[in-house]
Amino acid sequence: MARPQDPDATQGFDALAPVAAPQPDRRVLRSRRRFARRQWARRWLNWKPVLAVLLLVGLIVGSVWLVYFSSYLAVQGVEVTGVQHLTSAQVEHAAAVPEGRPLASVDLDRIRARVQSLAPVQSADVSRQWPDKVLIDVVERRPVAVVEIDGQLRGMDGDGVIFRSYAKAPPGLPRVQTSAATGSEALREGALVVAALPTALASQVDHVDVETVDEISLVLRDDRSVEWGSAEQTTQKAAVLADLLKAVDAQHYDVSVPGQPTTRQ
Repeated sequence: MARPQDPDATQGFDALAPVAAPQPDRRVLRSRRRFARRQWARRWLNWKPVLAVLLLVGLIVGSVWLVYFSSYLAVQGVEVTGVQHLTSAQVEHAAAVPEGRPLASVDLDRIRARVQSLAPVQSADVSRQWPDKVLIDVVERRPVAVVEIDGQLRGMDGDGVIFRSYAKAPPGLPRVQTSAATGSEALREGALVVAALPTALASQVDHVDVETVDEISLVLRDDRSVEWGSAEQTTQKAAVLADLLKAVDAQHYDVSVPGQPTTRQ
C-alpha cells in the first residue's frame, strides 16, 4: 500500500536542487569586449613610441658593435693596384695594414703616408673595400731623365725626385749631369726643363748640365750646346730653339732670354 507523500519533505528536496545562474546580456558582453579592446589600443599607443625608440637604440648599438668591435668586419687582406716597378709585397710591407683590426677603425691617412714614403711612389689612394679588405691604388713616378750620382745611374722624375737605380741608362732618357754645387732645387729646375722638352727636341739631347737654378744648359748629340738658363719660359725657349736649329748652323745657342736669342760658332 503506497504511503502518502509528505509535503514538507518534497519542499526540502526542491530547496536542495541547483539553481541556474542568470545569463548576462549579450549587449553587455559586446560592450565589455569593445571596452577591453579600446583599453588595449590606448596602452599600445602609449608603448609604441617607447618600443620604437628601444628598437632603434638596439639597432644602433648592434651596428656599432658589428662595425667597430666585432671580428666579422675585421681586415683580412690588402689589395694593391697600379704597381709596375714596385711589387705588391713591397707596398704591403710599407703600408703595414693592421690585419685583424676592425676595418672601420683602420687609419687610412697613416697607411697612405707610409706608402707615399716609398721613393718610387708619386701618390697613393687608400680606401676600405668592404667587408674585409684595404685597397691601395698606387701611382708610380715616371722617369724623365737619368742622373749619375756617386757613379750610380739614378732615375729622376719631373719634380726632380731621385727614385730608382739603373744598371745602364735606358734608351730615350736624357742624362742630367751635376756638380758638387748642384742642390735639390737646381735638380728640380733641371727636371722641369727636361719634362717640358718636346719629343722631337728631347730626342736630340745627349745630356743636360745643371749647375745652379739659373745655370742649366743642353748638350746635343752632335756636340752643339744650348744655354738655357732657368726653367722659366721653357715652352717658349723650346719653340725658339727649334726654329734656330732649322735656320742657323751654329755651335752654340743661347735661349736664356727667348725674346733675344743669340748664336755663335
